[in-house]
Amino acid sequence: MPKRALIEHRPWLLASVAFSILYYLIADRPLGEVFVLPGLYEIVLKGSGVMLLALYAFRRAPGLDGALIGVALALSACADMALEIELLVGGAFFAMSHAVAIYVYLRNRRERVTISQSLFAIAIFIVTPAMTWLLSERVEVAVYSLFLGGMAAMAWTSRFPRYRVGIGAVMFVVSDWLIFSEMGSFNLGELPRLLVWPLYYSGQLMIATGVVQTLRGERTPR
Repeated sequence: MPKRALIEHRPWLLASVAFSILYYLIADRPLGEVFVLPGLYEIVLKGSGVMLLALYAFRRAPGLDGALIGVALALSACADMALEIELLVGGAFFAMSHAVAIYVYLRNRRERVTISQSLFAIAIFIVTPAMTWLLSERVEVAVYSLFLGGMAAMAWTSRFPRYRVGIGAVMFVVSDWLIFSEMGSFNLGELPRLLVWPLYYSGQLMIATGVVQTLRGERTPR
């Protein structure tokens, strides 16, 4: 990436990481009580990390695929905020985000997918709703996880860097499983509180940078 591009566009990523870390440090802390509307600052802060990733994608990724991955990230940011108010609304935003991401990955299928890669993608798609049902014991959550599993499976077989975009999508799945564990009879103690946000945000960061840099690399003259 040219030095000028780093100077002009790295701040979007740095700001995203900074807001994400700040949210993780103060989430559910009594600091919110000093505000007129306790918790409102936390909702906005929670959505800021991924929304800045969406802006990074809109500004840096060329073409339709770049715009679509930006839309997927923006919908995820809306979901992050909506979850603090209403679970079903947040889930609907995430389902829409996954649907857009699936379309992007389908448009960018890997030309040659090995048998092991295909089997792993199929396993992700099957295991994701099965594990979700086991953890949450809720039908509507298992239905949502079909979108989640489809997104991860398509990311794994897309032409984008598997060890960034593919693993980022799998991290997204694991973070959701930790959330779902709190809905059912499984008790994982402090693990969900400690790991959900780092896994989720890191996964989104890997997806955003992997897709954007791949698309830009194809447009940048050598």
